Amino acid sequence: MQQTYEALKNDPAIQQGLAFIEEDDEQTLAEQVAMTEIPAPPFKEAERAAYVQQKFSEYGLEAVRRDKEGNVIGAYKGVGDGPVIVLSAHLDTVFPEGTDTKVRRERDRLCAPGIFDDTRGLAEMLSIIRALHRTNVKTSGTIQFVASVGEEGIGDLRGVKAFFADSPNVDAFISIDGTGVGHIVYEGTGSCRYKITYSATGGHSYGDFGLPSAIHAAGRAVAAIADCRPPTEPKTTFTIGEIAGGTAVNAIASSASFHLDVRSTSPQALEQLESTFLKACKQAAEQENRHWQKHDVTVDIKRVGDRPAGRQDKEATIVQAVVQASKELGIAPTLKGAASTDSNIPIHLGIPAVTVGRGGNGGGTHTLGEWFEPVHAYLSPQRTFLAALALVGVDQVSRPLLA
Repeated sequence: MQQTYEALKNDPAIQQGLAFIEEDDEQTLAEQVAMTEIPAPPFKEAERAAYVQQKFSEYGLEAVRRDKEGNVIGAYKGVGDGPVIVLSAHLDTVFPEGTDTKVRRERDRLCAPGIFDDTRGLAEMLSIIRALHRTNVKTSGTIQFVASVGEEGIGDLRGVKAFFADSPNVDAFISIDGTGVGHIVYEGTGSCRYKITYSATGGHSYGDFGLPSAIHAAGRAVAAIADCRPPTEPKTTFTIGEIAGGTAVNAIASSASFHLDVRSTSPQALEQLESTFLKACKQAAEQENRHWQKHDVTVDIKRVGDRPAGRQDKEATIVQAVVQASKELGIAPTLKGAASTDSNIPIHLGIPAVTVGRGGNGGGTHTLGEWFEPVHAYLSPQRTFLAALALVGVDQVSRPLLA
């Protein structure tokens, strides 16, 4: 691997590309600001997608298109039969429609909802595209660029799920989406999310006493779930994050519901805990009915989120390729293990994938006070540019690291 990077760094075109990305820093920041001010709420990314699609075409990608889910896709085609890798960043933000995304400057910081997550990733991706075409690097394999929809929250990774359903011939995937330029996520934290709803006839707390209560049934389920102790390795967690129900203090509740979130890096642990919890939810209704010797309470279990888990060796080629690319640029790499990102899907499918940190400093993610500081921000797109070329290979310079 060291020989690959030495060959790449000694090639004049690649040297020019790295220099260009640093020189392109102001343009990258300008596009970051422009895209931040185009709102992209969950399920409403179309306006920002149109901007990115236009840039993909303007900067020379081939086969630029928007798929049926709303992802923007374009290709930098290789001259040989090398591997196909994807560079990706997500279009959507967590902020609802109507949020003011106008960027304001506060000293050395640029502040606006979504300016860092993941608008910075999109801007870095565009800079890499410009660098490739400015230098006309002849890659052996093809680099596909994907601006994905639906990464955040209720989006449930819908964009990258749709992409991989239609793109079976991808050999590796890099998502630009994280805090800390040296951070490398190489495992996927899976999650299952459910809305559990109990229903009953309900009635007056005194006059109808003896009827089963939807709230009591939900309480039995919550207590059973809370008593569980999941494994610590692999890390497996759960929480009931929202609960609602009832109409009055003196009423037997006719409805009660809660949201359940279960997470793990192990698909097996996730499946096992999920099964235990769903069984407890059904038993809670049965227990409430049995307690009052009536058959009144029913339970409805609705899955509202499904992010598959996946594990990958930290010595995997793609992980070490990003580690080495970081070192070549003086970036201290930090293996962060697992997180929930677009990389969950390829890792779950057995496709090598990592999520890498964005450049610059940022904070306040997912808050109205989100901010970005462009300190050596060019280092991240330089790192991703170099790692991508190492993975796909460069004609007459280096063989692809991906076998």
